[in-house]
Amino acid sequence: MYAILDIETTGGKFNEEGITEIAIYKFDGHTTLDQFISLVNPEKPIQDFVVKLTGINNKMLRNAPKFYEVAKRIVEITKNCILVAHNAAFDYRILRTEFQRLGFDFERNTLCTVELSQQLLPDQKSYSLGKLTKSLGIPMSERHRASGDAIATVKLFQLLLQKDSNKSIIQNSVKFFDKRLDKEKLLNLIESIPAVSGIFYVHDTNGKVIYIGKGHNIKHEINKLFLKVTKRAIKIQERASSVTFDRTGNELFTRLKYYIELEKLSPKFNFRKKFKLKLEKFKSDNFLIIDKGREVEEHSVILIENNEVFGFGYTNLAFQKNNLSILKSILTVFEDKEMAKTIIKNYLHRHKVQQIIRF
Repeated sequence: MYAILDIETTGGKFNEEGITEIAIYKFDGHTTLDQFISLVNPEKPIQDFVVKLTGINNKMLRNAPKFYEVAKRIVEITKNCILVAHNAAFDYRILRTEFQRLGFDFERNTLCTVELSQQLLPDQKSYSLGKLTKSLGIPMSERHRASGDAIATVKLFQLLLQKDSNKSIIQNSVKFFDKRLDKEKLLNLIESIPAVSGIFYVHDTNGKVIYIGKGHNIKHEINKLFLKVTKRAIKIQERASSVTFDRTGNELFTRLKYYIELEKLSPKFNFRKKFKLKLEKFKSDNFLIIDKGREVEEHSVILIENNEVFGFGYTNLAFQKNNLSILKSILTVFEDKEMAKTIIKNYLHRHKVQQIIRF
């Protein structure tokens, strides 16, 4: 069952708009079963440009019911229905905001006929309601009035239902108020990540890295990220399309790899840490830092040469550690040597590694 609606508002600042008119048609996919149409007194002035657009002015609304007087009817006619609107995110936000002012959580699943039209009618020049209905031969009266726009949306939605012959597109386009599909998507992303030490990359639908995380147990860290409710975390969750990872084997390599990748990729949702670079020397000019690798028989290696950080890598052969020229050929060279030196010195000041070989 569907509740197809349109809302006119006062205009104004985001989330400060008031409803001036609402129209809802209860629709079973074939027939309109019920309807509710009403002007609404928003208890605030209407923006001038909105008056010109809709024809609704402050005088017309003086004796209209206030939102709390029509709220019960809205709840009743939309109960157990999917809300359908042209740009559903707007109408649903306005309704939820009005109900929140009354201390009520209005929660409904939604469908957007703009998004559906873009999928099922891909060759249209415009997806605005007026131009789209005109190009499809759908009659429209009282444009920019709630009833006229809602009736046009009913007819458009009926056409979209017919176009979606196997019913999969509309079914898969429902946005659930409890975000169950988003939760399933995030759970699937977490499943593929092992509980190992390393760093992970969150990618958007275009494959771009939007966030990098790190930890002793990256599966646990990703799970924490996807459970957070901060604005930044929610944006990451909404945009996450895939997650990849690199195993590092130890904490020092995790830190090095993390800050190198931050510098190189500049992910949108990471905070950038500014290092206070210290130009002091290592205690020895030439040495190797040996620590755990990613596998049991593997070791991580960092080469310090002439008091500079040359590079880092992994080896499971003892002779590579004893032959400098061979070792250099397998190491990844640091581009930002001063940042690497700061990270390594800070780490060695507080932590132990398996072995330091001086030469």
